[in-house]
This record gives sequence, structure tokens and C-alpha cells, in this order.
Amino acid sequence: MHTNLLSLSKSKIRDPKRLKELAAFQKAASFKFKDIDLLNTAFMHRSISNETNIRENNECLEFLGDSILGAVCAALLYKNYSNKAEGDLAKIKSVVVSEDILSEIALGLGIDKMLLLGKGEELSGGRTKKAILADAMEAVIGALYLDSGYKVAFDFVSNCIAPKIDRVTIENYHRDYKSALQELCQRHFHCYPEYYLVKKTGPEHDHIFWMEIRINGKAYGIGSGRSKKTAEQEAAKIAYSELDAGC
Repeated sequence: MHTNLLSLSKSKIRDPKRLKELAAFQKAASFKFKDIDLLNTAFMHRSISNETNIRENNECLEFLGDSILGAVCAALLYKNYSNKAEGDLAKIKSVVVSEDILSEIALGLGIDKMLLLGKGEELSGGRTKKAILADAMEAVIGALYLDSGYKVAFDFVSNCIAPKIDRVTIENYHRDYKSALQELCQRHFHCYPEYYLVKKTGPEHDHIFWMEIRINGKAYGIGSGRSKKTAEQEAAKIAYSELDAGC
């Protein structure tokens, strides 16, 4: 019998729809599990075990995956950016393995659709919570490591995060909050943020610019900087932090 068919025949999962979802996810992610139940566990949020008689959840896999992720990220940084100081490498790594980046990758893989949540977490919008998405991403990495070994896990993580490392490095280790805010506004408010120069202070050769953001006519935080671009980024960071917490 084919290895994958053997895996399915031994699986505890009896829902054909769920098995099809897991098969589709594997195809999209370009890997194949020998133990399909292990992959399924990676999507089980603890709210499932809190509300049902299912005792499994993905927390231990998340713990393991976090270590694998960190090791792969460090190896890629060493290989591709060994000319940078250790402190700079640490800054890049901290951004790349952050909830923001991991949840972004998770959404790209469709992990939000694969999550198994308790009713309470489902109703509170758990599928879009960055922490839950990032944890599930790490759990998938941990499950893949247990199922197929470090080489397969390394290749998968590398494909996911190598472009993020390059992007974060180009952005000088900081998130592009203008882009993030624009994406958030399009997703939740179907509009674009607008930037307005509030004032300009200081001598002619050393101006400080003060920029305000308006979204659907509502004003948000004012950012300042020695250039309009810097001030816009600061204003976007303030607005993004406020809006993201409420979305």
C-alpha cells in the first residue's frame, strides 16, 4: 500500500472532509506527512481541549517548532549575512520570528482555515488572531520535524522565511508600518489611509515634520521625524497599533 494511503488507513480521523482538507494543505505547502494525525494536532488550539473531551492540543508541538524555527533562522542569517554584527543579526532574527511575520506566513499557507478551535475562541475571532496563527505555524514546523526530520523541516522553514529575512534586512530591521496599515485598512475598512502635514518646526536646515493620518475621515496619532517619510512611518505605527488591537 502507498505510504500516504497507509497513513490515512491508520489515522484516527474519520471525517472525510477533514482528510481532504489536510491533503490539500500538504499539497499547497509542498510536503507530505507519514503521520497525518500529527499534522492535524498541529492545528488544535488549546480551546479545543478546554471545551471537549479531546485531550490533545498543539502547545508541545509549538514549543518544539519554536526551537526549530530559531535554529533555521540563525543558520540562514549566518550563511547570508555573516558580514553583519551579532547584534544586528539578533535584531533581524527577533523581527523575522515575531508574531507579525509568522501570522503573515500562516495566512499565506491557509493555516487560518485549518485551525481547530473551541466554540468560544471561534466566536471571538480566533482564526484571525496573530498569536494563535503564529503558534500554529510553529506547531506545524514542530510536527514536520517529528514526522520527516530536520532536513525536510529546514527546507520548509527556509522557503517560508528566507524572503522575510531579506525584506526585514532591507527595511533596516523594522516593520514597514505604512504598508501594514494600508493592508489593514483595505481588509477591515475598504479604504486607504491619508497622510496630512500638520506642521513643520525647527530652522530651515533642520526641519521636524509632523504628519497626521486620517482613515475614513477620523484622525489618528501624529508622527514626527526629520523627513516626511519618517514622520509618516511613525504616524502609521501609532495608528496601526491602535487599530490592530481592536480588529
